[in-house]
Amino acid sequence: MRALLIACLAILASIGAAAAQTYPSRSITLIVPFPPGGSTDVLARIMAERMRATLGQPIVIENVGAAQGSVGVGRVARAAPDGYTIDIGQWDTHVVNGAIFPLQYDLVKDFEPIGLLSKNPLMIIGRKTLPPDDLPGLIVWLKANPDKATQGNPTAGGHVAGAYFQKETGTHFTFVPYRGAGPAMQDLVSGQIDLLIVQPAVALPQVSSGAIKAFAATGKTRLAVAPEIPTVAEGGLPSLEIMGWYGLFAPKGTPKEIIAKLNGAVTEALADPGVRRRFAELGQEIPERPQQGPEALGALQRTEIEKWWPIIKAANIRGE
Repeated sequence: MRALLIACLAILASIGAAAAQTYPSRSITLIVPFPPGGSTDVLARIMAERMRATLGQPIVIENVGAAQGSVGVGRVARAAPDGYTIDIGQWDTHVVNGAIFPLQYDLVKDFEPIGLLSKNPLMIIGRKTLPPDDLPGLIVWLKANPDKATQGNPTAGGHVAGAYFQKETGTHFTFVPYRGAGPAMQDLVSGQIDLLIVQPAVALPQVSSGAIKAFAATGKTRLAVAPEIPTVAEGGLPSLEIMGWYGLFAPKGTPKEIIAKLNGAVTEALADPGVRRRFAELGQEIPERPQQGPEALGALQRTEIEKWWPIIKAANIRGE
């Protein structure tokens, strides 16, 4: 029986190796767990366009937006581990969701990291007609108007940041759930909601056009692409320093050879001057080459889970 088991494992390994040698032989589906128009969608399309040149096959974007990204990520967790279905995940979907939703999958055990794409702070932004012009003024205004303001919630990360903001400042406002950052931004620009806490990729174009206000960024230093926007520490709220990130993930059990090919396409894309320029314009910081690998992404995710899950659970933050 033992000899039979060993033989079967050897056969499976040889089949996997053969599949990896011919991979990819058809198009790859990249699940974006949010609707079109948000930061995750924009970055996914930039990467898909460049990775196609390396892999020699199309990368088809499929937007699966629901439950703050948990539905789309679950689709990948259940997919065949053959490298033809992957997802673009982030701090929200692959860290925060595990603390606020009863997921039907394990964010660590059910995925294979492919590569880290970028890091970025979040941005606290508001409608153009909101009275305050800076973070201290916003806090004062919110305290003077309890339960009157609204914050859009397109992602779990924005929800956690907003709830943590309330806890740290003694303010209270109403959360409005959205399926993605694109629809939430439309309502912020039109004045249907008051606040958003989102990625720079979706906020900066509207801030630059003057359609909305930017109160602060949650990084330790100011954004290189928007140095006029102060940090939360400069606004008197250093406890709200948060760095988000983006990475690619595959289903658990995807052969290492396939993961290596996908990571090779990631690193080539991130070295491309055009990709680097577009990422920089969206407030994204591309990590150094050693930090772009699967092991580094996996380590980052585990570290973030260990840091944030206790904070989120202690604050009794729940998904909507």
